[in-house]
Amino acid sequence: MNILHLKYAVEVAKTQSISKAAENLYMGQPNLSRAIKELEESLGITIFRRTSKGITTTPDGEEFLRRARRIVEQIEEVEEIYRNEKINKQVFSVCVPRAGYFSQAVTRFSRKLSPDEPANISFMETNIQEAISAVSRGDCSIGFARYSTELEKHFKELFEEKKLVFEIVAEFSPLLATKKDSSPGKSEKISTEILRKCVEITFGDLFVPSPADTKKSDSAQLSNKRIFVYDLTTGFSLLENVPNSYMYTSPLPKSIIEHYGLTSRRIDLRGFTCKDILIYRRDYKLSELDKRFITEVCNAKRECFP
Repeated sequence: MNILHLKYAVEVAKTQSISKAAENLYMGQPNLSRAIKELEESLGITIFRRTSKGITTTPDGEEFLRRARRIVEQIEEVEEIYRNEKINKQVFSVCVPRAGYFSQAVTRFSRKLSPDEPANISFMETNIQEAISAVSRGDCSIGFARYSTELEKHFKELFEEKKLVFEIVAEFSPLLATKKDSSPGKSEKISTEILRKCVEITFGDLFVPSPADTKKSDSAQLSNKRIFVYDLTTGFSLLENVPNSYMYTSPLPKSIIEHYGLTSRRIDLRGFTCKDILIYRRDYKLSELDKRFITEVCNAKRECFP
């Protein structure tokens, strides 16, 4: 049984006229008559009698129409709910590097969401390879990613291959973040000897694309004591509570530094710079929520970066 046929029958009963019902349904009268006949044949009953005075409803038809009206009302209610939700729902998904200024942007963006509209919002902290995959698959509408400028050629080729637009958001030399009262925090000058005695907090899924880059990455690790984490909050909590621990970061918001009792300092031991970039598919048009989040990222970046 065709659901449209139920709607047709309800409209005919309402207007008591095939021609008027056809007009209201924006269809031809012969097509509506044929649809009603098919409905009656499929049910094995006569719903309407055609008389010289118009349309009347049979007893079987009355029983059928009582049920049909309930079904049509429920269908229309469901359609209205999801039609409105589609129009009003705030839908946004993004993947970001594990960085303090992105955390700040996420918080500010979330506070400004309309409290009166339903929302599906997804934030994912991850590495550049996962960010590229998520945006390419459409799991995230936009992504922010971080790479060392030494690997820029590799990633530009990858963006081209994946048909991604990329825009530079920030470029910086990594800072060393540590607890103020730790050995590196209290030292006037941070040396390799100091760091070898400390614990490095680092992310466990950092991506390097080749053995040569892996070798460079390993050589940059000065400490033989490392704790691998997978989210920024855990990293900051460890910095706060593990004696003489440190982590390489982008410039940090003042609120994070004060909350965890940290200090961040420039250090030239690594000898490279990083870039944070925005990526999205070439065939994707940025939504208003996308643009609002990008604005929050840029505002947070301006506050944190010198």
